[in-house]
Amino acid sequence: MGESFSFKKNCIKLRAPEPEDIDLLYIWENDPEIWNVSNTLTPFSRHSIEQFVQDSHLDIYQTKQVRWMIDLIADKKVKTIGTIDLFDFNPFHKRAGIGILIKESDKREKGYASDALAILIKYCFKVLQLHQIYCNISKTNRASLQLFQKHGFAFAGEKKEWLNQNGEWVDEFLLQLINP
Repeated sequence: MGESFSFKKNCIKLRAPEPEDIDLLYIWENDPEIWNVSNTLTPFSRHSIEQFVQDSHLDIYQTKQVRWMIDLIADKKVKTIGTIDLFDFNPFHKRAGIGILIKESDKREKGYASDALAILIKYCFKVLQLHQIYCNISKTNRASLQLFQKHGFAFAGEKKEWLNQNGEWVDEFLLQLINP
């Protein structure tokens, strides 16, 4: 692997979901306000979230996805502020998609998502040895577009009228980061 790898950067730490996170994940996953960024149309049952957390120890090569909780460590206190996911993992083509959520609006645009993304990028390229990672972002999600561009993601395509957001058709961008 060469240089060392850590799941911590500044005041952000990524960790596996724990049983204590089930209630929080249940609330977040069932919040219709974030469904447009997660392409969700129906609520998740508590049982399905419990199962997801119980299976979180499984290898990414088995599940083709993995989720980390994003913890903010400040003043010796730890607060879970979001999640970051790898999905659509393809070991043959050495690629995966990335999704990130900072749930509370007062925790956004403070660099926390940037630190979490930096950790995950390093994990993807140094540990998983991926060739590329990608994300799909609504044209209206300026903060996410700026975040991923800041980390070197480049526009690879535009899907016209791809998302139906509150009865309005919105374009979606595909961004890629190829292992340097």
